[in-house]
Amino acid sequence: MTHNDAGSTYAPGTASGARTGVGFEDPDGRSRGESLGERLLGSLLDRAHLMPPRLVGPLVAQEIAAMGGRDVAIYLQDFEHSVLRPLQGAGLGGEPASIDDSSAGTAFRTDRPCEVAQPDGGVRLFVPMLDGSDRVGVLALTLPRVDDNDRRLAQRIAGLTADLVVTKSGYTDTFARTRMASPMSLSAHLQWQILPPMVMTTPDLALAGALEPAYDVGGDSFDYALDEHTLHLAVFDAMGHGVEAATMATLLIGAYRHGRLNDSDLTDMYAEMDSVMADSYPGRFATALIGRLETTTGELTWVNAGHPPGLLIRDGRVVQELTGRTSRPVGFGNGEAYVESVTLQPRDRVLFFTDGVVEERMPDGVQFGDQRLREFIEDNALHALPVAETVRLLSHALLRGRGGRTSDDASLLMVEWSGPPRDDELARNLVDAVPAGTVLG
Repeated sequence: MTHNDAGSTYAPGTASGARTGVGFEDPDGRSRGESLGERLLGSLLDRAHLMPPRLVGPLVAQEIAAMGGRDVAIYLQDFEHSVLRPLQGAGLGGEPASIDDSSAGTAFRTDRPCEVAQPDGGVRLFVPMLDGSDRVGVLALTLPRVDDNDRRLAQRIAGLTADLVVTKSGYTDTFARTRMASPMSLSAHLQWQILPPMVMTTPDLALAGALEPAYDVGGDSFDYALDEHTLHLAVFDAMGHGVEAATMATLLIGAYRHGRLNDSDLTDMYAEMDSVMADSYPGRFATALIGRLETTTGELTWVNAGHPPGLLIRDGRVVQELTGRTSRPVGFGNGEAYVESVTLQPRDRVLFFTDGVVEERMPDGVQFGDQRLREFIEDNALHALPVAETVRLLSHALLRGRGGRTSDDASLLMVEWSGPPRDDELARNLVDAVPAGTVLG
């Protein structure tokens, strides 16, 4: 059944018929006709449904070219978060670009578009590709001139491109292969397959993680989920190295997610992980830290199963170790869980990490150590960087500080609590409810 534009008296959202029109109606009286932006985004979306993954990049380049853009490049971040690697295909260009020292890298690091004037008078745009808040890469294109309408449309194209890459990644290796700068071990592949997004940001929370060595990680992993007003989080370090450690970590995450989905409390989740590890890997164990952060109050509760204590960071300084009674590592069976808690203040950060971060030995044989870790945290926090960039830089700085040595896995998970949710979370045009640098309509 269809509506006839001339004859309909459909009144959306009312029972009295005060507003008339057909289907969707703009309360500000804007035209129902298709704008340039709607036409471009709509064409991309319509055609992308059945488009094979290898043609996603060329499709984006084709649609941009049809609207006057040129020199399109789609950069994806590598697994070490140090280089942006260009997607290949018809209509696409670009060379690998350093995240720390390039225009594309500037857009990636800051989550803000970067513009570079061209000799012919045009403007080269580098626009972050964000899947939600997870940093997928950067879209680059050149336009003859740029105003806020162009910036807004470019951001939306970049966002849609990121969504297409992530969605299509579920049934192709095209994008993962583009991201790989060197061969990846089987154990690392197992870990990357089960990881959640490395970055998650809401108006109330910011979270980011890092795994080292990215191409050969074994037993380290982390997980999280945001349900209603509760952030669930966990960090794991399975005994040993290689495939066996990776399969142990995979089983741990499965048990953790099972308990989380069944709404188990922390003590029951600990018991399930302890039991399944003891039954499946007799004589082996894993350390773990599982916790919950209530976003309405800032209360963080956790069970530490033989793991290094988290660090509470306030105003760029480490102010507290999250110590307390420590439970046995999971895998021995019949362990008792001890729940600890602390109440965060708005803008507090908490860093969780595995022992490989501090126990790695320097070239002179001395351990990297807790004190040196604190110094690195405080040096980087001085720049008031977003959590995602803080973790990326901290991971690289720690690697350099250890002389590039990674004899053991070294993983980080940082969380920032911004404060309780607003009462008007769905209000339009809230600055802190959209990514930084977004040009609002």
